[in-house]
Amino acid sequence: MLYQGQAFRVEMLNEGIINVVFDLKDQSANIFNALALKELQDSLDVVKKQSGVKGLLFSSGKDGFVFGADITEFLGHFKKSEEEMRAWLLQINATFSGFEDLPYPTVAAINGFALGGGFEIALTMDYRIVGSKAQVGLPETKLGIIPGWGGTVRLPRLIGPDHAIEWVTSGKYYKADEALKFQAVDGVVADANTRDAAITFLQRAIAGTINWKTRRAQKTSPLRLDKIESMMSFEGSKAFVAGMAGPHYPAPVQAVESMQQGARKTRDEALVIEGGIFAKMAKTPTAECLVQVFLGDQYLKKVAKKATKDTAPTKHAAVLGAGIMGGGIAYQSASSGVGVHMKDIKTEQLDLGMGEASKLLNKMVEIKKMTPEKMAKVISQITPTLSYADFKSCDFVVEAVVENEKIKKAVLAEAEAALPEGAVLASNTSTISITKLAEGVKHPENFIGMHFFNPVHRMPLVEIIRGKKSSDAAVARGVQYATQMGKTPIVVNDCPGFLVNRVLFPYFNGFLFLLEDGADFQKVDKVMEKWGWPMGPAYLLDVVGIDTGHHASAIMAAEFPDRMGFKGTNALQSMYEQKRFGQKNNKGFYEYELDKKGKPKKVVTDVAYGLIKPLVKQTVTLTDEDIVMRMMLPMLIESARCLEEKIVASPVEVDMGLLLGLGFPPFRAGVFKWADMMGLAKLNEEAKKLQHLGKLYEFTPTMLEMAKNNQKYHAGGAQ
Repeated sequence: MLYQGQAFRVEMLNEGIINVVFDLKDQSANIFNALALKELQDSLDVVKKQSGVKGLLFSSGKDGFVFGADITEFLGHFKKSEEEMRAWLLQINATFSGFEDLPYPTVAAINGFALGGGFEIALTMDYRIVGSKAQVGLPETKLGIIPGWGGTVRLPRLIGPDHAIEWVTSGKYYKADEALKFQAVDGVVADANTRDAAITFLQRAIAGTINWKTRRAQKTSPLRLDKIESMMSFEGSKAFVAGMAGPHYPAPVQAVESMQQGARKTRDEALVIEGGIFAKMAKTPTAECLVQVFLGDQYLKKVAKKATKDTAPTKHAAVLGAGIMGGGIAYQSASSGVGVHMKDIKTEQLDLGMGEASKLLNKMVEIKKMTPEKMAKVISQITPTLSYADFKSCDFVVEAVVENEKIKKAVLAEAEAALPEGAVLASNTSTISITKLAEGVKHPENFIGMHFFNPVHRMPLVEIIRGKKSSDAAVARGVQYATQMGKTPIVVNDCPGFLVNRVLFPYFNGFLFLLEDGADFQKVDKVMEKWGWPMGPAYLLDVVGIDTGHHASAIMAAEFPDRMGFKGTNALQSMYEQKRFGQKNNKGFYEYELDKKGKPKKVVTDVAYGLIKPLVKQTVTLTDEDIVMRMMLPMLIESARCLEEKIVASPVEVDMGLLLGLGFPPFRAGVFKWADMMGLAKLNEEAKKLQHLGKLYEFTPTMLEMAKNNQKYHAGGAQ
């Protein structure tokens, strides 16, 4: 052993091959933290001192290669000045380039994931041999930054600028075979053979049968593009990338800019350019928020893992109700390998549910994300039934019938009677109290809420609702089943609307008050979409369904009359009374017709304006900022109430819930992160201007105290 640290060891193998092994102590995966980066330089120093070395193998001592940099440590660097950040990057790049400049061939043996800085260290090697299950990529733009350790410099020189632009701006992970097609790696072998194959490849380079010097010159020299070729390649790409990324996400375009500015420079000159752009991006609010989202996602995974530590996985499930939601849940369960019975009282409904599952599976086959054989296997995992007889084999049941308390109680009681002892029963409800529904079952300790979002296959969030009598074990089973289905669970305590719908309806009420003050619903939609929402409130109500929104709104108003009730008729009620149910019957705030692809397209008519006009109480001049405040403050205040009432455990879970369940703009990282960046004191001043509209705009005492003391919800980071 030539060197043994906490993260790296250096060994001399046979025939003059030196092996640098990344194996971070007491960690399940390799990441580049401060310790690892220091020991990487120490390892390089040791390597340089050795005589008789003919080649270097860079490998991992773990199941994965390197997952990238330690994002929590990055946050500290992001607080530095741009000049300090550039100096830090140049220091790391000197180490990386030191490996690239060794006077003999180098090969990386990549097993598992090589992402971000993990792939960048692999790019410094002359060649990369990967296991068949490996994945590589540069996902930095998803965090609002660009690769900072040579990714925008080496990758375009290796695979060409057009392909490198695609890799870096998309932030995608590429499977081994895909990476080989791009020539980002040099060989794909069985996972068990990765290290041995890399050594064999290195021996060929040592023997001279592979011209490693030419490859190295390619990576350290300017790109072979003249000015016109460079202009055509990069300028066209920047326009396309800007259109795809949108105005709120500058990093993808800046990554192209880094490649363009460095294209006709040497490696070291290009690295200086990359470092400057990285430092600029790291100081943007978008980077701060996207890193917060990343940390929030990691936090949710830790919480779920802790909650299910001693929980057995669901072996066979059942879904009650074969509608769109039931079919979607059955599809999701079967797709994840958990067999499921789908029960209804009518054959036609079972056909509808199976049709929904088949439609989703056919789509997966069409886009080549599933083979016909796999589709057949998944379909076979769904068993339609009209009887409870098969429920004796089920350990988890999700009820997904109509949103009606009386009907749900009856169905739940029937299902419970057919289940084996200890099975968990869950209700997929968006508004009805789980504690109330539990009145209809004999074992409320085994009963929870499990709120899926529509469409089930696309929406990542599942709210796991704890009723007053729900046991910890039942809640854990719900978290486990949601995780098995590939969903992100968040546990919330029972209350009307739970978390997501409870904070959504004050947002809708803010919209309805705007209409009473003469706001144009089209303008409100455009302002909120420009602010970052995927769709404005009028369009969202049409998509959700005016009838659904009206029903849920009535429940919320009855439970929280002081801030969710309405005096007289509002626009939502007027649309409902006129049977304008949104996209369900092609008329709501907008009207709908099918485009060439068969998708509903918005059409503006005078009918909706005619229904709204009698409801206008006054005409108020409203700026875009006024509209944003009137929409977002009710959501913020209700979110704060949920946190203070312990409906949800942490600000992180609130913010992530809104991101995953409502499509809250990721570049704003959630309603509490938005409040932190705006400042509660400023937002309170805005709220005071609107208190004539009622408690919807009234800060809670805790919020007022926080505003007074300049406190933040995320003062300590995502944890």
